[in-house]
Amino acid sequence: MNTKSRLFYLLFLSLFNLNAQQQKNIDQTLKLLNDKTVPYISVDQLNEELKNNDLLLLDSRKKEEYQVSRIKTAKFIGEKFSSESLALNDVDKNKPIVVYCSIGVRSEDLGEVLLKKGFTNVKNLYGGIFLWKNKGLEVYDENNRQTENIHAYNRFWGMLLKSGKKVY
Repeated sequence: MNTKSRLFYLLFLSLFNLNAQQQKNIDQTLKLLNDKTVPYISVDQLNEELKNNDLLLLDSRKKEEYQVSRIKTAKFIGEKFSSESLALNDVDKNKPIVVYCSIGVRSEDLGEVLLKKGFTNVKNLYGGIFLWKNKGLEVYDENNRQTENIHAYNRFWGMLLKSGKKVY
């Protein structure tokens, strides 16, 4: 199921009184929307990996989301990508790569494309930048300054963000 289909399905369920608790819960949302085709990495694991290892961190959100806040070393890929548009020709296929978005739905799509391109060590950040910030970790703006701002995508998805200052 592609991202647009998943989002439509989630919106459809919410219109028919999907339990508000499920809407607010990252675990339930990921169970509903992700296929687990890309192995997850936890926020805590990524935080440790960033201290000790040379990995490529890719942000698969919209440009305006990335400009508001990102995990410090993340490179912008965007949500509109294809196997052909990914300019990763000079990246070793065995290099550790972690993909993320708001909670891990759009980034699963990016991870699938990378795996199909032959990358062997791709992981999806479980809970994305929302869980990263919910755990009190630092995010940075487009000028590489630490910020409390987090682009919450929209008010529906913003319910999953419990920390930081929501920006829409």
